[in-house]
Amino acid sequence: MAQPVLPLSDVAIATRAARPSPLRTLWHSTVGKKAVMATTGVIMLLFLIVHMAGNLKIFFGPTDFNGYAHWLRTIGEPALHYSWYLWIQRVVLLACLVAHVVSAIQLTHRDMHARPQRYRSKRPWRATFATNTMRYGGAILALFVVWHILDLTVGAVNPRGEAGHPYQNVVADFQVWWIGLIYVVAMLALCLHIYHGFWSAAQTLGANNAARNVAFKTIATALALVITVGFLSVPVAVMTGLVS
Repeated sequence: MAQPVLPLSDVAIATRAARPSPLRTLWHSTVGKKAVMATTGVIMLLFLIVHMAGNLKIFFGPTDFNGYAHWLRTIGEPALHYSWYLWIQRVVLLACLVAHVVSAIQLTHRDMHARPQRYRSKRPWRATFATNTMRYGGAILALFVVWHILDLTVGAVNPRGEAGHPYQNVVADFQVWWIGLIYVVAMLALCLHIYHGFWSAAQTLGANNAARNVAFKTIATALALVITVGFLSVPVAVMTGLVS
């Protein structure tokens, strides 16, 4: 028996239904996953710059620091209710973090299966160091994010854990030596992650070329050092008694 012939309109509908969406195609491609990693990395980097600058207000005393923390909860009022901005920010950052980590894991899995034998480069130690820095340093940072939320956001593991008193909570935190050590290790991992990540993001997004390589390496180094020193200045100040 002859097979029924579908009208052209039905064929077009069936073809469109079987064809994956451009976003899905992009996500499943290696280039797409690298683009997701680069874009989410830039978003989180911008947050870190602002977050680090805000942390430095602790040097102006408890009134200024606690006032700054309260102000963050009032951003957007009256259009937004109290603390809505912070929750929107947290949701966006969580989405970026999940997309970043998932992309990194999947790209690592693809790389291991595509090249079961280690690639022989002219400078293998550099490639290995950069790769290990991003992978293991990223794992350290992911664990630190969980700790940081439980510590200074929720207050569950903070030695003081008193809501509405962020200055006092931070000081109580870094008066415990091993908490300060956790923070220092995490910030050193962040330094290396920012340096290699910024450079990789510039390559992925097509922003760099032979003429701009030196400039981008300089920017990556400056960002990594400024952000790391800014974050580390707080626990060091508390541990040395400069902030109390």
